Amino acid sequence: MRPPNNAMEIFELLDKSNCQECGRKTCLAFAGAVYMGQKSIKDCPRLAPEVIARFYGESLPPNMVEQSGEDYLQQLVAAVRETDLAAAADRIGARFENGRLGLKILGKDFRVDTDGRLSADIHVNPWVAAPFLQYVLYGKGVQPGGNWVSLRELSDGKARYPLFQKRCEAAMQRVADIYPDLFSAMVHLFNGRQVARQFRSDISVVLKPLPRVPIMVCYWRPEDGMASNLKVFFDETADQNLDIGALFTLGTGLAAMFEKLALRHGFSVDRAAT
Repeated sequence: MRPPNNAMEIFELLDKSNCQECGRKTCLAFAGAVYMGQKSIKDCPRLAPEVIARFYGESLPPNMVEQSGEDYLQQLVAAVRETDLAAAADRIGARFENGRLGLKILGKDFRVDTDGRLSADIHVNPWVAAPFLQYVLYGKGVQPGGNWVSLRELSDGKARYPLFQKRCEAAMQRVADIYPDLFSAMVHLFNGRQVARQFRSDISVVLKPLPRVPIMVCYWRPEDGMASNLKVFFDETADQNLDIGALFTLGTGLAAMFEKLALRHGFSVDRAAT
């Protein structure tokens, strides 16, 4: 068995009985704990021994940070130190005050100073930090045009799309299927907006992980024997403000964040608002 990409892949191995014998309230919460390294999959008393053996036989420790990703982040930080941040702010429509460039990410303030130090009103996740710095350094500041396309339609996106579909779209879909109120909560939590139906979807939500790189998530509920579906779209100008690798990182990072929220003992709009 290959390493799990997300907690939902672990959840699919379980019997979903919510027996609580593992010490967690639900099988979904247990799957999240295993993925985050807080629990061992062996703590599930109802999992077949051969599944446990396969899981440990080929899996890697959870949440290993690839050195290449850390190296790239440090390269970006070094480049920021050599960059005129005031000019960069003008180019991308950001603010420059007191030696720091600042902009909104998912409605929260995010900043970088002339030494490359990051600060934010939220936890600085690696999946946000690298695209943010790349946006500051290389983004052309092109305004979105309102034409939505799949990742595969962007420059160099075709080769990346199969993995993106698996790690972003399929992961989000599993969460949305279990917690159908997720989209309403996304609007409140992440300063998004629900828009009129797009592509005949049941629900369409637009988020702004970066000011000029909006992402639209469209969800189709199961109906008349047809399975549910979820697709992620970018503005067709997105690849002028970020390269395809950074766009991939933003999408998969959002999916992981939704998953973590859902795994907090069951996601609900009421709980999200508190």
